[in-house]
Amino acid sequence: MKLGMVFPQNEIGNNPAQIKALAQGIEAMGFDYLLIYDHILGADPDHYTDGRKFIYTYQDPFHEVFVLFGWLAALTQKLELVHGILILPQRDAVLAAKQAVELDLLSEGRFRLGIGVGWNQAEMEGLGYEFRTRGARMDEQIALMRELWSKPLVNFAGKYHRVENLGLNPLPQHPIPLWVGGTADAPLKRAAQHGDGWIVSSVPVERVPELMTTLRNYLAEFGRDASTFGVDVQLNPARLREETDQLKFINFWREQGATHIRVNPMGIGLRSADDYLRLAEKFLKLVR
Repeated sequence: MKLGMVFPQNEIGNNPAQIKALAQGIEAMGFDYLLIYDHILGADPDHYTDGRKFIYTYQDPFHEVFVLFGWLAALTQKLELVHGILILPQRDAVLAAKQAVELDLLSEGRFRLGIGVGWNQAEMEGLGYEFRTRGARMDEQIALMRELWSKPLVNFAGKYHRVENLGLNPLPQHPIPLWVGGTADAPLKRAAQHGDGWIVSSVPVERVPELMTTLRNYLAEFGRDASTFGVDVQLNPARLREETDQLKFINFWREQGATHIRVNPMGIGLRSADDYLRLAEKFLKLVR
């Protein structure tokens, strides 16, 4: 399995030296990739009285994912840079396609674009997009982005997007890997139909065999080769504190066919690059 680490978005702080030390440190250790969460706006939960649940709020800092990875592309040589996930329905599809090409170019092919529909209705509406239609809109975004990445000029007329005889320059030098996140039926189908892999953040292990069966059935339905399809899963030490439980989790996902596994260092009180690197070293010893 490929080994990765989640960038501690809301814990690492704003010191560029700490961010640089973390990225270069995990690369030196032999990690394959660094994965980053995406949020643009944070909400004040006290303002909303309709029962919405917020995982993150306005008090949680989030670095902008394309800008950060553009910088890290220049500071690393081998580390794959992964959006996991980019909340695509709250971004302009053409601009996101352009940014993805640029990041792929600057990283010399070390970029993987993970996308998902998101959960934060307040954030999406604050960015000017309707929350209810996010799934259908993202399906159309994928189709448009694939067109933009493969043709010098594009004519596209959809329900939510219209491009008339326009194109990106430069174009990608090779296909940009597009992975899909989410555990409901719709994202599983979307991943199998349009994606190169599936990104899993948190799912009860008792549901995994059923989800993997559903995913493989969809892959067969769309004529996809399951042996070339990736599955990227996440180990959360904040939930699995004991190393024996962590090792059991890793071996379970190996048996299920995971191709990538990453450690999420957030939620256990770490604050410095050195703290995160010590956790990363323990994770490597456990996996290897």
